[in-house]
Amino acid sequence: MGSGIFASRWWRGGRTPDAPFGPLEAAVMDVLWQGGDLAVRDVQSRLARPVAYTTVMTTLDRLFKKGFVNRRRHGRAFLYTAAFERHELHATVTSGLLGSLLDNAGATATPVLSNLVDMVADRDDRLLDELERLVRDKRGRMRKEQK
Repeated sequence: MGSGIFASRWWRGGRTPDAPFGPLEAAVMDVLWQGGDLAVRDVQSRLARPVAYTTVMTTLDRLFKKGFVNRRRHGRAFLYTAAFERHELHATVTSGLLGSLLDNAGATATPVLSNLVDMVADRDDRLLDELERLVRDKRGRMRKEQK
């Protein structure tokens, strides 16, 4: 499943890379990120609030079908693990979302970039400095590749 698919699905749902899942999906993923190879009952018992076994099973099945978790048969049950580390998922979603925004912006990408710069600057001046450094480094690498 490509990052563009992740981004378009979450973007249409009004979600962001910080909140790519619904509340129960996020809680289940948090459990799997703490330690994988878990059966449905293991995940259910580690959730902060009581959730029916069948609800957890359905949630895990949906996450599997979406490509967010892996599963393998163990006897009559499945054992589940996260398909991506948390940071990998966030990087993939962010990349796909930005790519989708820039692809759809076409010749009018300036507002997208301007908003990105504004948001970075609003968070922390050091982030703006880091963005500037990243742009300089990327330009330097591109110049070397052209030679």
